[in-house]
Amino acid sequence: MAGVSLKCGDCGTLLRSVEEAQQHAELTNHSNFSESTEAVLNLVCTACGKPCRSKTESDLHTKRTGHTEFVDKTSEAAKPISLEAPKVDEAATSEEALNADASQDAEMVVPEVDKKLVEELEAMGFSTARATRALHYSGNASIEAAINWIVEHESDPDIDQMPLVPANTKVEAPKPSLTPEELKAKQQELREKARKKKEEEERRMEREREKERIRIGKELLEAKRIEEENERKRLLALRKAEKEEERRAREKIKQKLEEDKAERRRKLGLPPEEPSEAKPSTVVEEKKSFLPVRPATKAEQMRECLRSLKQNHKEDDTRVKKAFQTLLTYVGNVARNPDEEKFRKIRLSNQTFQERVGALKGGIEFLEICGFEKIDGGEFLFLPRDKVEMAVLNSAGSELDSAIKNPFFGVL
Repeated sequence: MAGVSLKCGDCGTLLRSVEEAQQHAELTNHSNFSESTEAVLNLVCTACGKPCRSKTESDLHTKRTGHTEFVDKTSEAAKPISLEAPKVDEAATSEEALNADASQDAEMVVPEVDKKLVEELEAMGFSTARATRALHYSGNASIEAAINWIVEHESDPDIDQMPLVPANTKVEAPKPSLTPEELKAKQQELREKARKKKEEEERRMEREREKERIRIGKELLEAKRIEEENERKRLLALRKAEKEEERRAREKIKQKLEEDKAERRRKLGLPPEEPSEAKPSTVVEEKKSFLPVRPATKAEQMRECLRSLKQNHKEDDTRVKKAFQTLLTYVGNVARNPDEEKFRKIRLSNQTFQERVGALKGGIEFLEICGFEKIDGGEFLFLPRDKVEMAVLNSAGSELDSAIKNPFFGVL
């Protein structure tokens, strides 16, 4: 059976003639061709008559125009292929070359098209260049033909460039294929389609915007929920840390009471109390009434004073921290320079002292626990040299340092 196509051995493309094979070779540099009995696919669109040579081309045509019905005319178009190279008519070639040179020398101008149709297309939203190009290449016949041309060539890179033709080109007047009434009805139909398409696009964009607003709203609600959950966990952690601190303080006091009790028994010559020894509750209450109450130590008094200061001003944590740091500076200066009177004497009316310590309830009381005394009618706080106790100052420094570094100090 004679071949009906040429097949490229490099890419598998089917070609109808030697001329197409030569063009394919020039474009792709493929040179391996062989005769094939497989016919080139020929799908013809029933709506516009456009032939498509592959399924991909027909799908692209459907996407551009909306035409979905095709007739397979592959067998009708299949003809035995001639492998003879086409003869070149030298005279015709020379004439074409001369015409090409003449065309290049001729002045290029914008082709004349129906201005009313251009205005109609511009009213539909098309640019002047696109409307002119569509009318020129569709025969300047009707708006429908121009719109079909735009749909089929919307991906052309030069679709928005004004077409140019030689100045001496004659353009025939368009021959209307529709009556004025039909043309007016068609224009109205096209406008309605364009309006509906625009409205549908606006509705689609509004739906997208609504979806985006809903998504952002959900994200904000989730972020707020997470923030509230983290705040709740933080408060629980603060309460837990405070309870743990109080428990350790109670354990420490209890241990100290047990040690003091054991020491008193030892001084009285009594044997150590057995842990398992059970005593009636009445006796315990009776003994408690005779036991002296141990006064709070300096460290405990300082800690309680600092805790009270923070509780009294808990709404201004920055100011409280600055007060602790200022007190630590006063105590540190005295501890390092106990013989320097300027470090042991503080003017109560000093503005800086009042802003940082004096105006806060508990600030002056802390210095008095450290040994400072009011003199000169309450004008100064003074720590006499003979009352400087390094142990008290060191204890004060430790309590202040702990209060500054512990974020849970004094928090309820």
